[in-house]
Amino acid sequence: MGAMMGHAGMADVALRYLRSAGSPAPAAPRLPPLPRPALRAVRADESPPPHTEDFRTVLGHFASGVTVITAPGADGEPPAGFACQSFASLSLDPPLVVFMVGRTSTTWPRVARAGVFCVNILGSGQGTLCRGFAVSGAQTADKFTGVPHTPAPATGSPRIEGVPAWVDCVIHAVHTAGDHLIVVGRVAALGEDENAASAGPLLFHRSGFGTFDAFGTYDERASRP
Repeated sequence: MGAMMGHAGMADVALRYLRSAGSPAPAAPRLPPLPRPALRAVRADESPPPHTEDFRTVLGHFASGVTVITAPGADGEPPAGFACQSFASLSLDPPLVVFMVGRTSTTWPRVARAGVFCVNILGSGQGTLCRGFAVSGAQTADKFTGVPHTPAPATGSPRIEGVPAWVDCVIHAVHTAGDHLIVVGRVAALGEDENAASAGPLLFHRSGFGTFDAFGTYDERASRP
């Protein structure tokens, strides 16, 4: 029973208070971080899983965009936000997007309680902004200091000024996947800033930031998030 609650059971509990007929969910009890998956011994006839460092190194060759996931604060809390590279579009009809978040994230429970989120897609030159939202723990309350933002039209989640594009969502489903959660959002509103988009996207590649301009030139920078 304990193992079930730690995996699919916790996701089911989250969904019961997250979903409310397409509108932001009411405040709910604070959720603790989900436990890590149970370990098991490797059988003599099977190969051990790849080492985590090897996994990171190889998968680091896949370049991705960078986003900041935000949600409105509840019960007097400041807004919630964290940097996320594991974001993608999922469905056109209905319009769905997806992002992945670590099950030990201290910010995710705050997003879950809000029941809504806004995906702020970062552009070239916003690496410093990304690093500010990559901190965790006690520094969470300071993430929005000096960051201009306005409420997104559908959910009120922080829409960061100067990003090339944003996607305003209601949480549609949450699935467990190893040490991460797969969060599916139903798109309620979205928009773009053509001036910001003209500078190109912010890319994450092999633990560093890079940009890709309109002329097809890729510039990898030494800075790390």
